[in-house]
Amino acid sequence: MRSPKSPPGSFTIGVVRNKHREGITTDARDWSMVHVGSLIQNQQVVTIEGSTLVEDACQKLIDNNISSAPVLGAPQSKSPTSGIERKKSYIGMFDYGDLITYVLIVLKRSNVSLSDEDDASLEIKEIVKRAVAGQSVPVRLASDLSRKNPFYSILPETTLLSVVEEFACGTHRVAVTKPDGDIQGMLSQSTVINFLFKNMHNFSDLESLMNRTLRELGLGHNSVISVNADSPVLDALTLMSKYGVSSLAVVGQMGVLLGNISITDVKYVIKSKNSLLWNTCFQFVGIVRSKQGIDDGQDRYPVFDVKLDTILYQTVAKLIATKAHRLWVTDDRGRATGVVSLTDVLRVIAKSAGLSVSELRRRDSLAKGPWA
Repeated sequence: MRSPKSPPGSFTIGVVRNKHREGITTDARDWSMVHVGSLIQNQQVVTIEGSTLVEDACQKLIDNNISSAPVLGAPQSKSPTSGIERKKSYIGMFDYGDLITYVLIVLKRSNVSLSDEDDASLEIKEIVKRAVAGQSVPVRLASDLSRKNPFYSILPETTLLSVVEEFACGTHRVAVTKPDGDIQGMLSQSTVINFLFKNMHNFSDLESLMNRTLRELGLGHNSVISVNADSPVLDALTLMSKYGVSSLAVVGQMGVLLGNISITDVKYVIKSKNSLLWNTCFQFVGIVRSKQGIDDGQDRYPVFDVKLDTILYQTVAKLIATKAHRLWVTDDRGRATGVVSLTDVLRVIAKSAGLSVSELRRRDSLAKGPWA
């Protein structure tokens, strides 16, 4: 829910109580009652000043091997209600999704015609104005440009079930903040999945869930958004921005899955000074895989996929091992027929805990960027 004390574009997640929530359950083996502060111990939080140029902000993500970072605004004085001095003010998040939207806006600036009533369009118009004039763009204008990553904050004592509920609706990360507004750590979907998987033996309800197949759980049937292998990379970025997704299936003849383009791969486009935009998607997949192998010295899976009869345990294990946010579901012919994302897994976990997750709140499929 939006906090009345939060800056524009900022949200605070409240702690909702039910039979699993605080003050009710005392079982130490109840994962739902774990405080989120325990999941982000000793984190080094990377932030970006709002005045930083977009290109430099991108380089900061690359240098720190992270996919997003909070953007700092002007410092605030004391809170009018609590009297607590706030040293920092966060105006939003900056991630690779915002960077993709920024690149598309600059490349397609002549096609921008959004209404003045739309707050986001004012930022876009300013970006276009600066781009046409050959001026640099501060990252404060690109923060949450993709409309997918507003700044959410929670307190360290928030229960894990509250966060799982929010993540099940498509939120990808939240900031765990102290009362003075400083960020103690960033909690992501993958961090929660890793924690639950690692400690699964303590949670009998999760163990039972993990032994069910994707088919039994109703997973892997959602539509696949794909791009042809011979299409230019620019087309792939446009599709990701249009449909608000973090990755695309790269398919060949007869829809056979050949590879994957992820939202984080845009960093290689930026490093190439946009020259890779004109490569085919198939060429780009090979380039990215080669560069990733050089960067971390590990072999890369050519395709991350599972079958409908794969159990959830194996699916989550592969998500963790590959550090992917989604896996493609393929049939016996190797065609991509569906997808399973971290959001899907967390939605199943939330439902198993008795939560009713509204499909209307699903941000991963319903949110669309300015090119929709």
